[in-house]
Amino acid sequence: MVKNIQEQHVRANVAHAQSLMDDFLRVRRFSETLCEPLETEDYVIQSMPDVSPTKWHLAHTSWFFEAFLLSATVPDYRSLHPQYAYLFNSYYNSLGERHCRPKRGLISRPTVSETHTYRHYVDEYVLHLIGHADEQQLEQIAPIVTLGLHHEQQHQELMVTDLKHVLSANPLHPVYREQPAWSSTGSVPPMEWVSFPEGIAWIGYEGHGFAYDNEGPRHRQFMEAFQLGSRLITNGEYLEFMADGGYRNPLLWLSAGWNTVQSEEWDAPLYWEKQDGRWWQMTLSGFRPVEPDEPVCHVSYYEADAFARWANARLATEAEWELAAHTVPREGNFVEAGRYHPVPLTEAAVPGKLAQMYGDVWEWTQSAYLSYPGFRPAPGAVGEYNGKFMCNQFVLRGGSCATSQTHIRPTYRNFFPPESRWQFMGIRLAREV
Repeated sequence: MVKNIQEQHVRANVAHAQSLMDDFLRVRRFSETLCEPLETEDYVIQSMPDVSPTKWHLAHTSWFFEAFLLSATVPDYRSLHPQYAYLFNSYYNSLGERHCRPKRGLISRPTVSETHTYRHYVDEYVLHLIGHADEQQLEQIAPIVTLGLHHEQQHQELMVTDLKHVLSANPLHPVYREQPAWSSTGSVPPMEWVSFPEGIAWIGYEGHGFAYDNEGPRHRQFMEAFQLGSRLITNGEYLEFMADGGYRNPLLWLSAGWNTVQSEEWDAPLYWEKQDGRWWQMTLSGFRPVEPDEPVCHVSYYEADAFARWANARLATEAEWELAAHTVPREGNFVEAGRYHPVPLTEAAVPGKLAQMYGDVWEWTQSAYLSYPGFRPAPGAVGEYNGKFMCNQFVLRGGSCATSQTHIRPTYRNFFPPESRWQFMGIRLAREV
């Protein structure tokens, strides 16, 4: 009997280790899949301080496993280069000095080839560690490996969005991956208002799978009755806002938003350009006309808020969004589809049901990015992951066409400063009943 129980433990440990290795290889290989269309020159450009070169993303995600897993677990582990920790640490102050973020594009060495060698070096050590871990050690390292994989999926999304910004700076309008253009059919269903009654809701993650620390603790929140738009706002609807003088009417804008519009001379979403009386946009499939049926994207919080005021509505709170998201399946246009661009809502809308809650574009909420009641950062350097950014940022929900479907949840809280536009950011309206 005892022998059978021991054998069962051994088999369970082997299965757990194999599953963890499979997940590790799947995520790590997808980063390299995203790089397949790139030329060497594409890897190294930094087009603005918020953008990091593709090469840096590849190296930083490897450094993460090195810093939080291998250095703490593998005796006598040595990095391929002692300065990699300085070059590829992002914002972990407790782990030492870091290279200046806006100057990441000035680092020509390590080369792209050397960066891939670094990744494979780290991969070998991680796979060996998982494959030779006993049951107790596997329980200790599995949460760090899983965190590292979700961290890499975040950077995979950044690789896509950062590369789009890089290519947009090139007047040749380079193509990342060819995709057929969507043609407007006029079939996008009219937006309806989906109602939710007042009441007390449970907000935050509860379960046995992975979630970031900022998704909890789970807590109760009272919400007034509200309504949510049944779909995302389209380019066509945003063009109406623009034609009605949306960017010229200070009464629609928050003070900081109006100041930004004036100083940055905004008159359209990021990547839009007017030629011969028609709006065009840069996409990862090249320079294309703006299609009215597509969800509008690359708008800031300020623009989303101004549009909502113009439409006699508002943005949802993140609690409202989360409550509503639990009523629909986690389906949508994610990075796995390989489109790298929002797509029109072409399927027949179900009356009274929400559509496009996941994928396509991150949806701005009116909620400031703050801690939930009872939140405490994790001890050590890993506690710097989310908590220290809870200031001067707003929450977005739902994922985008650059997000992995295995990475998103109803409780997932993304966050950016209100002036940010280079992510796939869009608009869903809300209002009181």
